Amino acid sequence: MDHVIATSMVAQHEMAQRLGMNASDLTCFGFILEAGEHLLTAGDLAARAHVTTGAVTGIVNRLERAGYVTRRPDPSDRRRVRIAAVQAAVDRVTALYGPYYARLTEQFNDYSPAEIAVLNDWFTRTGKLMSDYLEEIRET
Repeated sequence: MDHVIATSMVAQHEMAQRLGMNASDLTCFGFILEAGEHLLTAGDLAARAHVTTGAVTGIVNRLERAGYVTRRPDPSDRRRVRIAAVQAAVDRVTALYGPYYARLTEQFNDYSPAEIAVLNDWFTRTGKLMSDYLEEIRET
């Protein structure tokens, strides 16, 4: 598992470099994509990335300058903005990650539905465990 995590971290840096950004910005862009139509505020993004609102402002500024995101007025509060992915940027990211995800899908095809359910359970529970542990150590 340590090897997978380390390789993932190296890959994240490589992918970010190929997209003209740093790994933190790519991670935040991933959170923006994950949110889909439920556009995040800067505060939402800061909470997910565990950075200050000041830091996330710099991240959003860089992503906006690079053409990855736009700011949209919040329909319920005009003083607040929401962050939306730019479709051309989504297409660039998809083109880079697409072959990797295709290989993952091919690999998943080797597993039965019951095995996929176990894998899904493991990743879901491990993701929560990891998030909970990070919160715990941040409080100390």
